[in-house]
Amino acid sequence: MEVMRATVSRREHADAGNAGVVPTTRRIIGIAGCPGAGKSTLAAQLVTDDSAHTVVVPLDGFHFAQQELVRLGRSDRKGAPDTFDVGGYVALLKRLRNDPDCTVYAPSFNRQIEEPIANAIPIEPQHTTVITEGNYLLLADGGWQHVRPLLDEVWFVDVDEDVRRSWLVARHIAHGRSPDEATAWVEAVDEPNATLIRATQHLATRAVRSVP
Repeated sequence: MEVMRATVSRREHADAGNAGVVPTTRRIIGIAGCPGAGKSTLAAQLVTDDSAHTVVVPLDGFHFAQQELVRLGRSDRKGAPDTFDVGGYVALLKRLRNDPDCTVYAPSFNRQIEEPIANAIPIEPQHTTVITEGNYLLLADGGWQHVRPLLDEVWFVDVDEDVRRSWLVARHIAHGRSPDEATAWVEAVDEPNATLIRATQHLATRAVRSVP
């Protein structure tokens, strides 16, 4: 993905979404957005600004393993809301909020093998800001409704749709799909998910515009 600039605007009316958050010494900021919008790029920039105290926990680490997706009959739409362990993700967010003085481990996601890697990301007591990025942080059903109350803020990353789709196709190609396969996957899987995600945009605390 190309390097982007981000312009940020605040939506004051959305602050009520974190009314149930229990104050702690740690902030948890969510970054939501459609596939390919630039969420991980923005998260990486935020960590660079304060790497001693900030860490990223990606939702992608909670993808079901490929063998479980096959067992469930969902491998042909990997990335949809029901292809994640949302219960495990919520449990981790609770630990991060309730146990700020303990080291907690989160999974990462390896795009070379398309599998989650357990216990790959240590969140330590000095990490007073956790950035968690993923598609479905503002979804209101399927277990995802338990995510938003655990986040202090949620930023929604948006970008020109043609740019987003081109970034997404390029990412799929970089990870092994042919151009035709990448385009077909974006249209059949990623874009229906994007429609679902875009409908939650108004619930975000801040709007972030990616500019390539």
